[in-house]
Amino acid sequence: MIYKFTLLSDEVDDFVRVITIDSEAKFIDLHNAILDSVNYEKNQMTTFFICSDNWEKGQEVTLVEMESSSEYDNLVMDSTVLEELLVDEGQKLLYVFDMMSDRVFFMELTEIIPLKNQKAAKCITSSGEAPIQIIADEGVAVVPKTALDENFYGDEEFDMEELDEEGFGEMNFDDSSLFSEDPKF
Repeated sequence: MIYKFTLLSDEVDDFVRVITIDSEAKFIDLHNAILDSVNYEKNQMTTFFICSDNWEKGQEVTLVEMESSSEYDNLVMDSTVLEELLVDEGQKLLYVFDMMSDRVFFMELTEIIPLKNQKAAKCITSSGEAPIQIIADEGVAVVPKTALDENFYGDEEFDMEELDEEGFGEMNFDDSSLFSEDPKF
């Protein structure tokens, strides 16, 4: 059988990739076909999630074996065959291509073509520019650490020594003017 996958991005409106691949291929073959179709480097951690119809993450298929406390088995791309997990047209997947920023391609198994085989994965439709592969270096604002000193409170005249051990100034509760019957608010 041949599987036809459609990939979309929520970052780029006109981005579409359609990839065909043999159902007996492994997830690593689909992974490589996706990266080739968008001209991404193959040196980044990626993962697939099999999803529900509402895009809720289910079984994960990782690039390398990882320890997990997940309720699902630990499956690896180079040893997991597509047809072991994907059996129905309309089945949804997420392909996480930027793990640090949790950026994904939305995938759907749009067609299953029976009685045909295909030696290698092919990108049969390529429309729109792919999003930037990794944005961690470009989009992250680095906030300098703030030293807590007397200027932290916005008053250069502030004296840290005026605070007691709990951080509050001492208050004299014996002063009867604090509890006058005629408050002046």
